[in-house]
Amino acid sequence: MSADGDGVLLETARLRLRRFTTADVDHLVELDSDPEVMRFLTGGQPTPQATVREEQLPRLLAGYDRHPALGRWAALDRATGDFLGWFALDPSDDGGEAELGYRLRRSAWGRGLATEGSRALVRYAFAVVGVRRVWAQTMAVNSRSRSVMVRVGLRHVRTLHLVFDDPIPGTEHGEVEYELRREDWRPEGQERPAALRAR
Repeated sequence: MSADGDGVLLETARLRLRRFTTADVDHLVELDSDPEVMRFLTGGQPTPQATVREEQLPRLLAGYDRHPALGRWAALDRATGDFLGWFALDPSDDGGEAELGYRLRRSAWGRGLATEGSRALVRYAFAVVGVRRVWAQTMAVNSRSRSVMVRVGLRHVRTLHLVFDDPIPGTEHGEVEYELRREDWRPEGQERPAALRAR
């Protein structure tokens, strides 16, 4: 099951998640230009526009064909239509697992939106797509992101110490992985995938 005819995957009380299009280049470039947004990803370095336009966005759009029910979606404010960032359920090769991810503009921080969108996607992943596992990974020092993972039901399973050619501050503390398996998931919330609303 995938997004509806308007590209909308699901809606929550405050968010609308829709498929990306080629018109979203500027949105993604602006999002990645904030040093605080990119702090735990690149050490604050922005993503060049050419990289977004020629590499990231084409790869993201192609993913909808391989796994229509999974991927990355633009997050819009339901009340204003403003672009807030994105949420993701990036699929494993067989589509049986999904990596939860999110990146929001700084103006959207501190409002519970990361938790709201992530909780909706976890529910969608298990109730609609039927994946066997949802997992997420971040730097051990990224306490805000780790808190979101816990609030949506994921549990810490391991800490990894990876080697990077260009480590950023905090790398020495490692990366953490959280997960929730289908057999441990308990439904909650009232979010309804767009594909179900249309029925």
